[in-house]
Amino acid sequence: MKRLFLLGLCLTSALTLLAQNTLQHPDQFLGYAVGKRFTPQHRVLAYAEHIARQNSSRVKLLPYGTTHEGRQLMAVVVASEKNLARLEEIRINHLKQIGLAPAGAALTKTADSSQPPIAWLSYNVHGNEAISSEAFMLVLHDLLDTANPVSQKILSTTIVILDPCLNPDGHDRYVNWFNQMAGVHPDPTPFAREHSEPWPGGRYTHYLFDPNRDWAWQTQEITQQRMALYQRWMPQLHGDFHEMGPESPYYFAPSARPYHEDITPWQRNFQQIIGQYNTRYFDKNGWLYFTRENFDLFYPSYGDTWPTYNGAIGMTFEQGGGGRAGLAYRKNDGDTLILRERIDHHYAASFATLESVADRPEEVVKNFTAFFEKSQTNPVGEFKSYLIKTGNDEGRVKALRKLLDGNQIRYGVAGKTQKLSGFSYQTQKTETVTTESQDLVISAYQPKSTLLKILFEPKSTLEDSVTYDITSWCIPYAYGLKAYGLKEKLSPAPMPVLPANSAQPANQTGPQPYAYLVRWQSAQDVQFLAGLLKNKVRVRVAERVFKQDNERFEPGTLIITRAGNERLGDRFHQLINQEAAKRGISLIPAKTGFVTEGADFGSGSVFSLKNPRVAVIAGDVTTPTSMGEVWHYFDQDLDYPLTLIDANAFPNTSLSGIDVLILPQGYGYGKILTDRTLTKLKDWVQAGGKLIVMERATTFFADKPEFGLKRKEEKADAKKEKNDKKPDLDELLRQYGEREREAVSEETPGSVYRVDLDLTHPLAFGYPNGYNALVQNVYDYDFLKDGWNVGYLKKDNYVAGFVGKNAKSKLHNTLLYGVQELGRGSIVYMMDNPLFRGFWYNGKLLFGNAVFMVGH
Repeated sequence: MKRLFLLGLCLTSALTLLAQNTLQHPDQFLGYAVGKRFTPQHRVLAYAEHIARQNSSRVKLLPYGTTHEGRQLMAVVVASEKNLARLEEIRINHLKQIGLAPAGAALTKTADSSQPPIAWLSYNVHGNEAISSEAFMLVLHDLLDTANPVSQKILSTTIVILDPCLNPDGHDRYVNWFNQMAGVHPDPTPFAREHSEPWPGGRYTHYLFDPNRDWAWQTQEITQQRMALYQRWMPQLHGDFHEMGPESPYYFAPSARPYHEDITPWQRNFQQIIGQYNTRYFDKNGWLYFTRENFDLFYPSYGDTWPTYNGAIGMTFEQGGGGRAGLAYRKNDGDTLILRERIDHHYAASFATLESVADRPEEVVKNFTAFFEKSQTNPVGEFKSYLIKTGNDEGRVKALRKLLDGNQIRYGVAGKTQKLSGFSYQTQKTETVTTESQDLVISAYQPKSTLLKILFEPKSTLEDSVTYDITSWCIPYAYGLKAYGLKEKLSPAPMPVLPANSAQPANQTGPQPYAYLVRWQSAQDVQFLAGLLKNKVRVRVAERVFKQDNERFEPGTLIITRAGNERLGDRFHQLINQEAAKRGISLIPAKTGFVTEGADFGSGSVFSLKNPRVAVIAGDVTTPTSMGEVWHYFDQDLDYPLTLIDANAFPNTSLSGIDVLILPQGYGYGKILTDRTLTKLKDWVQAGGKLIVMERATTFFADKPEFGLKRKEEKADAKKEKNDKKPDLDELLRQYGEREREAVSEETPGSVYRVDLDLTHPLAFGYPNGYNALVQNVYDYDFLKDGWNVGYLKKDNYVAGFVGKNAKSKLHNTLLYGVQELGRGSIVYMMDNPLFRGFWYNGKLLFGNAVFMVGH
């Protein structure tokens, strides 16, 4: 029996060794060589599942959700047998070391309790940058190659997590299209059909959001699910794999400037180390590359910056190609770029980066842990606590808490009343503030302190004016909150435990109320209104301030009376309370329609709202992300019907069934806004339609007959002076090498401005404390001469972010939001996008005003 047992043991070992030595290559599994075609996402995952079955002692799959279109999201852990066997111990121990382990996390330690670093590589966040999912399969296979000494070194020291496809919906949109276009022989001709990806392209998510700009904001379901998994591991290194235009070579770390000031010296130094390792791999193969250009470490919501602000070494990798390159692409220099070359570059960068960590595991773990220890004992920044006033701001505070929870930033309440001195985000001055027990308090003494500081900094320090993205994102401005930065340490009290539904139902015992009142303050109130209108509930709105029972109600207050809703019978009260509970709305019952100050509920200044039928132009005349932001707003925020009209069909589309038409940002409207369609639009507006025109779409209406939007006219004497003025010597002798910086003098890449509002106009309802806009373009429009200038910038409205010197002067005394009345309808001009990336929460109320309130 003993011999039989030993024989069986030897046979089992032999079969295991054989399985490892006969590890199936992607070429064998797919039935074609990697690089010969693009692989659909389900086949990429099928290969990972196959490899995991073959190598269950070294590979673990981590399914973490599904996309909007139902595709699987999954990460893959690759480690040595020893480390995979104690994977959960490593994970919990790691989180304990940095102060982020869940309360009461159980842990059974093994004899070897050493902590290996965790390296996470993310592939294909932009769906049409599809080569990284192909490279993933080669990286996974070769990491498990027992004959490869580099792979063995990596797995013996490091836990490797690979996410093969962060954006499966976009990836398959591109791959399915390309595989339909491609013939037997790839055509490298740049103007061939296979190099002209149609709108909206595969770069974006289902709702056409850019997921690489969503790490901090977490507006998209794929981001929310990925971040939940990512923060269960908190890797010390994160590599983010991309593609750029096909004429470019390869880009890897070190990153370009500006670096954010809070990136540590060790993180900066490791950027250099990763660059050295990649240089060695690329030099050996004679491949072209560049570093320290274009891709900076500043905006906090990227796949390189968000991990960096969470203590990791974060970096971007970019291969020339993208959606245009296809299987083969002839470049301007005459060379033909082929798919396999692009894949090989990402493969090499993956191994070079993993090797840089594998050669210094103790150093990586030590410095990562030190980052979090410092965060909890000596946080960066002048503010040691943040105070958020919560009175009458339930919607905004609720949204803020969701953002903080998604980023694992801890908070509590003040718990008591005390007078303090702090920086007011509203006035940008130091003021005295009195805390109330339910005010939100966020202490900087916590593991996520650096991320907290960066998200809340009023003005970010720029070491270089040339940046890749917006330069201001301050959360109190984005959420419209009354907030203070405090230089003293506050210890927040625990959040009070509230029932699952904390909204107070208004149908108490006794007679039913005459009406329900709802204050109009935030996006959740728009959600509530949308739910009522969708259910055919008639809603009235107060145009002016009124008082009832000594309570003050601002313009925009919703008044939902039984009068006008008699057809609903008893369902009236049920519907109101159901929608309130769903959105967390506090209903205020009114016993009478009489008010002590202002207009009674039956007054003509208390207007009724329609249940509007809304449409948006979609197609190649629009910017995909702008159209997607509108689509997502109605679908996901409001759960309200929206019709998408194809741009090319628009000239022949009847608008008789539409009440509101939205034209999102776009550069190609000239193709459809002919004289005939402009006349059709004017006739439709005059008959009672409402047109909402956003950002660059406004340029196609400026200076057109009967449209009130006008560009500023240069005064004759100023124009003559400019024409007569001779250029000075500095202008003539400007340097060619400074042309990029000269160009940004005309730009404002995402800066915050305080907007002056006409609070009596329905477009500005709900903003008694003002509104801060994220201004991204310079339009230089004059004030409307025949219309309402609802939101505008005066000379001293700048708040934060970079603005070019020439752009700043043009943003003086200029229109930002205007309403033109035309016949029985109206046109809303929005030079700023209140729905930008779905994260500028305070803008969602403004857009709701444009849709539901204006023109009532």
